[in-house]
Amino acid sequence: MKIVSCISATLLGLALIISSASTAVQAETLRVVKNGTAETLDVPMNRAIVVESETPFAELSIANAGIADISSLSDRTIYVLGKAPGLTTLTLFDGAGNLLANVRVRVSPDVFEFKERLRQILPGEPIEVRTANDGIVLSGTISSSAKLARALELAERYAPERVSNLMSVGGVQQVMLKVRFAEMNRSVAKSLTASLGFGGGDTTGGFNTLNNAGALANALNNNIPIQQTNTGAILFGFGAGSTQVRLLLEALETKGLARTLAEPNLSALSGQEAEFLAGGQVPIPVPADDGNIAIEYRNFGVQVLFTPRVVDGDLINLELGTSVSTIDPNSNFSIAGNNVPTFISRQTKTTVELRDGESFAIAGLIQDNFADLNSQIPWVGDIPVLGALFRSAEYQRQQSELVVIVTAHLVSPTRGEALALPTDRVKPPSEFDLFLNGRTARTTRVGSGAASEVAKQDFGSSYGYILE
Repeated sequence: MKIVSCISATLLGLALIISSASTAVQAETLRVVKNGTAETLDVPMNRAIVVESETPFAELSIANAGIADISSLSDRTIYVLGKAPGLTTLTLFDGAGNLLANVRVRVSPDVFEFKERLRQILPGEPIEVRTANDGIVLSGTISSSAKLARALELAERYAPERVSNLMSVGGVQQVMLKVRFAEMNRSVAKSLTASLGFGGGDTTGGFNTLNNAGALANALNNNIPIQQTNTGAILFGFGAGSTQVRLLLEALETKGLARTLAEPNLSALSGQEAEFLAGGQVPIPVPADDGNIAIEYRNFGVQVLFTPRVVDGDLINLELGTSVSTIDPNSNFSIAGNNVPTFISRQTKTTVELRDGESFAIAGLIQDNFADLNSQIPWVGDIPVLGALFRSAEYQRQQSELVVIVTAHLVSPTRGEALALPTDRVKPPSEFDLFLNGRTARTTRVGSGAASEVAKQDFGSSYGYILE
């Protein structure tokens, strides 16, 4: 008997819990409309709510059925479905045709679901969501532009073309780009030529492996040229009576080394394009349509063009174009009788992603050109040992190596006194220092701080780089 009583009590308790839960759910879904009161009823789009009237009604009407749809569940209960964003009016009448109530029905995008999706996709981002008329307004400070784009894309799903963006991106949004161009050119050239001449009485003759009449004439006239393309020359000769034999050997060995280095630095706001040019412009004549000559200007030097975008935190997306160009001194191109310069250019254009302080080698080139030439007098030049006097040989090799490295930094402004200029160290001298002391510059005090340490350096002794 006690067991039956316990089971009955348990079932009764469960029934009471279920009944109270259903009552709570019903209370959350019902809205009470009082007689004659004009209130606003908020209905999410594509969702429905149940409205209960204080007094029984006999007739319902909705001003714009395209915004909200209604149906009566009883003489006191109304089912309202939001169809499209907007504002309309719900009117209730009694059996005698008297007005019971006017209710403004405002249908807006379902921001409750939208907020939940934002918390799932972008957790921890303080984004505030509000409705305005038939759209969505987003505000707050977000951590990156990529997350801002995701929030806007999600909002467009709920309110297409009706999203107002009042959000801002926090953190550092300015990027300083450091580009280093390093190029090394090496060249080696060697050559050996021989000129053999002989003469006797009124008869002269000889052999020249390079078909150079001047070299042969020098050999016959016992003359080593003072000005020559080769750096070394030796003249041998002997005579037997009236017969004279002369041998002129000319040798050349050249080595060259060239180093080019440029390090432009440039800062820009995230999403904005920045351009840097250290060089100049060259006028170039160009044929015009009317037959005349027009002038166009061509840039040369070190040029940087980049667009940074701070994607997420310290991740930076870079659209970068760099070029290093010089005027070719060996050009002989002309247009309408006007000499037109040509350029030696090294260009690159790419898009990379890197984090604050990281570097990328965005371009590299190793070029190795090799050429040799061997010319000789037929048959005679093939004789072992002795044939070297009837041959000439040339050897040329050129190597070049180019590397372009970029480094991106997130930067923020600083105080002016923390920066030092190259001109802070040296100032124009006074007349006393210039004429009496012979000083071409006078030193001045510079500000304190780590940035001014370079300006304090003394360059009176040896400084710079040593290349061995």
